[in-house]
Amino acid sequence: MAARNGDAVTAPASPSGSDAGGGAPSPRYRLVIFDFDGTLADSGDWFLSIADQLAARFGFRTVSTEEVAMLRGRTSREVIRYLGIPRWKLPAIGRYVHALLAQQTDRIALFPGVRALIGQIADSGMRIALVTSNDEANAKAILGPELVARIDWFECGASLFGKAPRYRRVLRRSCVEPYEAISIGDETRDIMASRKVGVTAAGVLWGYAHRDALVQAGPDILFESPDEVAQLLLGRPLRRDDEERRRQA
Repeated sequence: MAARNGDAVTAPASPSGSDAGGGAPSPRYRLVIFDFDGTLADSGDWFLSIADQLAARFGFRTVSTEEVAMLRGRTSREVIRYLGIPRWKLPAIGRYVHALLAQQTDRIALFPGVRALIGQIADSGMRIALVTSNDEANAKAILGPELVARIDWFECGASLFGKAPRYRRVLRRSCVEPYEAISIGDETRDIMASRKVGVTAAGVLWGYAHRDALVQAGPDILFESPDEVAQLLLGRPLRRDDEERRRQA
């Protein structure tokens, strides 16, 4: 397995074995499960822009800029407790946010490198699934038809802490064993869901959660950029400068 907690990455062995003929290396997994918001889509600023509106509508506390930075180092459950949001309100909040986003999908862009990453993964023969709490129509509108066509399964509308059953469903539909799959997300709850199902748990450092929070959750792999994801998944060694940066992390 890959080294944990931000240390230098050691890529796991490919389930299908290495390429003995010296050609292109074999993909390391058969299935890649992506989170959407904060992993593929740069939606963090949009969510922050509606935070006060949500607080007023659903009766939870507003937070300052300093508090936002602090909450990035907390787990999703800790954030919910801090804001004073009852669990029973979460579905209604989610529906409201998704309806609002449906009117503003043009404000959300993909992170740099995501478009190329999805194309490279699909071209390699690995299958791709998207598991997100966001609405499927919103995700597809932001991705655009070209990328939507490269994704094999969409499991959208998952409850905030209900991703694990969606992972299991994707595994069944794809006929892939857990050890042959990797989940890539930007929050601690993504890592926890991966642990429940037994897939490789990878965190990305360009999304919502602070590095310390992700490290504390114990992922198998932490990625600094979409390019690092491509390097590892496609069986290419990390560049020397990438390895050095990870040793210093």
